[in-house]
Amino acid sequence: MLLFTPGPTPVPESVRLAMATPTLHHRTPEFEAIFKETRALLFKLFATDEVIMLASTGTGAMEAAVTNLCHDTLLSINSGKFGERFGKIALAHGLNNVEIKHEWDTPATVEEVVEALKANPSVDAIAIQISESAGGLRHPVEEIASAVKAINPNIMVIADGITAVGVERIDVANIDCLIAGSQKALMLPPGLAILGLSNAAIEKTGAGKGYYLNLASEIKKQKQNTTAYTAATTLIIGLRAVLQEIEANGGLGKLFCDTARRAKATRFALEALGLHSYPKTPARSMTTIDDENAKEIRDLLKTDFGVNVAGGQDHLKGKIFRINQMGLIEPYEMVAAVTAVELALAKLGRRAFDGTASRVFHEEYFKSVLNKEEK
Repeated sequence: MLLFTPGPTPVPESVRLAMATPTLHHRTPEFEAIFKETRALLFKLFATDEVIMLASTGTGAMEAAVTNLCHDTLLSINSGKFGERFGKIALAHGLNNVEIKHEWDTPATVEEVVEALKANPSVDAIAIQISESAGGLRHPVEEIASAVKAINPNIMVIADGITAVGVERIDVANIDCLIAGSQKALMLPPGLAILGLSNAAIEKTGAGKGYYLNLASEIKKQKQNTTAYTAATTLIIGLRAVLQEIEANGGLGKLFCDTARRAKATRFALEALGLHSYPKTPARSMTTIDDENAKEIRDLLKTDFGVNVAGGQDHLKGKIFRINQMGLIEPYEMVAAVTAVELALAKLGRRAFDGTASRVFHEEYFKSVLNKEEK
């Protein structure tokens, strides 16, 4: 079965083998050395002033960001399930929440964020997804963050990059907290979250808030190459292996370039079949198709062609399917996925199979490689 859900993503064999080594105690020089190496690699990936790892899913990191960096009112951008979650976290902790809400295919705009900030001067933090995976949407986060800082540089900008970190190069100049999760582009099992923090965010945490998700205590300990509480040792060992494999495969620049080409080629291949891309501004992390036969297509992909893709949630359940493009994916695997979609359409009597998906994918993906070599 080919796993093409946008999280969890497949774990490379080399990473599984690294995590299969004997268990280390987290309070030992041996593990501290691994932790130090992993942190150094994370600084390259995040390009932030600080990075910390939490034994948590991405939601735990979202909660840590809100509780430590918002002291009064959160402005949350809700264009999907995970944008909605930021607002729920704020309310659960007794914070005020101002929400900008859109349909799941529609990104936020700079103008409406600026308007909301001017109308709500108590806002001291904004939370937004870079890639909202509920619908495969890309928000213009960098432009919004720049506008926020122009209005008030003390407002904390929290960016959920759970399906963006490791997918594309993110400009963190105006981002105070960048969140990642292990089971997405980092190609690990779930259970590890990473936060990249600005110096302004570190200062605002002060003594920190909460107990387990207290960022101040974690920053203090992780600078010493340990954790405040029990570390997710196996996942951190795996994370080091993933980041080392990325470097061995040409580095972050090549990873981002390959992902961009794969995303474009996949979307073009599916659109060439007559399918419609759901989000107005597609993220590179996944291709999301809205279709009246979305459930039937998804079921056929799994039962007849061994390709497992994700469906939709809430009001989009049965109406969309989402194909992952994150991580170290070989072109032939992506071709198998788009070809399976074409075969499913043929089985449904939608169109005759003629190899269009494979041809368009190859033309789009490899023409950029040839053009680069010719230059």
